[in-house]
Amino acid sequence: MAQDPGRNVTSGRMRLGARCAAGVALAAALLCFAALPVAARSDGMVAAANPLAAEAGMAVLRDGGSAADAAVAIQMMLNLVEPQSSGIGGGAFILHWDASARQLLTIDGRETAPAAATSARFVGEDGKKLGWWKSMVGGQSVGVPGTVKSLGVLHQLFGRKSWATLLAPAIERADAGFEVSPRLASSIESAKHLDRFEKTRAYFFDADGKPRAAGTRLRNPAFAGTLRQLAEGGPDAFYRGPIAQAVVDAAAATSWATTNITLADMAAYRAKVRLPVCQPYRGYDVCGMGPPTSGGLTVGQILGMLSAFDLGALGWGPELVHLLAEAEKLAYADRALYMADADFVQMPTAGLLDSTYLQERAALIDPAKAGPVAQAGNPPGAENFAWAPSEAPGLVGTSHFVVLDAQGNAVSMTTTIESGFGSRVMAAGFLLNNELTDFDRQPERDGRLVANRVEGGKRPRSSMSPTIVLRRGEPYLLVGSPGGSRIIGYVAKTLVAILDLGLSPQEAIDLGHAVHRNGKALELEQGTATADMAGALKAFGHEIKTRRLTSGLHAILLSPDGLEGGADPRREGVVLRP
Repeated sequence: MAQDPGRNVTSGRMRLGARCAAGVALAAALLCFAALPVAARSDGMVAAANPLAAEAGMAVLRDGGSAADAAVAIQMMLNLVEPQSSGIGGGAFILHWDASARQLLTIDGRETAPAAATSARFVGEDGKKLGWWKSMVGGQSVGVPGTVKSLGVLHQLFGRKSWATLLAPAIERADAGFEVSPRLASSIESAKHLDRFEKTRAYFFDADGKPRAAGTRLRNPAFAGTLRQLAEGGPDAFYRGPIAQAVVDAAAATSWATTNITLADMAAYRAKVRLPVCQPYRGYDVCGMGPPTSGGLTVGQILGMLSAFDLGALGWGPELVHLLAEAEKLAYADRALYMADADFVQMPTAGLLDSTYLQERAALIDPAKAGPVAQAGNPPGAENFAWAPSEAPGLVGTSHFVVLDAQGNAVSMTTTIESGFGSRVMAAGFLLNNELTDFDRQPERDGRLVANRVEGGKRPRSSMSPTIVLRRGEPYLLVGSPGGSRIIGYVAKTLVAILDLGLSPQEAIDLGHAVHRNGKALELEQGTATADMAGALKAFGHEIKTRRLTSGLHAILLSPDGLEGGADPRREGVVLRP
């Protein structure tokens, strides 16, 4: 197995200082920054995908809790009120900025494959990959959940309030009930196979088999009971005892496979503290998660290539969108070939962000003409890379939130159960992920093994891109989004809009999307001014597909003049401050 992915040290300001070596043996997984004057902070801010979740986090901040404390409360409430998108049956990636120690830390709470799983998991007798619904619906697609363990690590390191206190709002709301939101109601109505399994059907549909309507009061006493067990036993109670047994039993009862999650898999799960990947851009350091997510590296590559162009002079128009699309094509090509769980695959992590390599890739971009489907490059360190490209798409059962507390501590967290409603399997009041379908279901292609194939204990490649942008060694922007493999494009566009064009977070989020994942078409968000560029972009040679692009971006900008937040109008997000 390969080494833990290394960091890209982007400036002399970054160093591993003595404070990194203190405490929880995390010296190798912290980025520290030289002491600089810290700008004055307000009392904090929260931006999250549901008003009840945002308020749960803000209540923690008002009561003196930290950003880490607020993150725990937000996630537990999101599980209840936005169950189709995230929850304790899934996984997460967390970036945390510790203001007092000036340290940036990342926590990998990605799900893992059962130890007994093999690369043939989703291959039929004919040697071809199984169909999507056959693979996804049921316990055979469930990875060992990592969200609770990752939150446990976050809280252990940076929490100020008791763990039980942070779970109390979600427990109370689960017992009392909440009104089904319009988005949840629409998601229930449109989800395929959501009525396949009894517990899931009974929760999301009424006695007549009709989807629960917006405004319906929905209680979840089973989830309240699970949270009470977690409040009493701490995060480890999820991985041993009745909750773990419920997860194992639910997966086994709904799976056509025999190598499903076991109690030993649950007990063995560990959240991993890893180094961020950081890319210099216009005087900023754009920091994100490294493998097993492709998000930080791919966003970094896009920005590294775009740094060769004066985007600010262009403004948001066809010329800029063309350059963005061409950079995305090149970065997504590298993503497909090189990026997977770096604990299993010897990745050229540092080489993918090498400045000379990115200059060479940028030179392939013709400012006047769209190029063909891009091929992966040859970054430093890839000389002996012998894997085949992956085609795993990544779906949209994901949420993102950002938190800043009064002391300047910050969290940018993307959290998921993979597709909307995950595997459709419920256990102990929460949905289980279908994260194993984020592996490539075809383990071999053209005689070569795929890097992102299923292996026991491996973490599937993700596109989640929680981001913290640093300026002069301190946070300037917190941002991220759901959206499957389009997450990378959503975040890259928003970073360009804020850092190059000077838009506010809300203006940048509202801006119509343009995403090219190195397929045939450049996708433009229908009903926006960006979609009106279709004719001009066709003149560049792009094939255009106009469609709904339902991101869920949330952002906080820490400008010298104060805090600015942004919430995505495409979902139900809000920005709150004390």
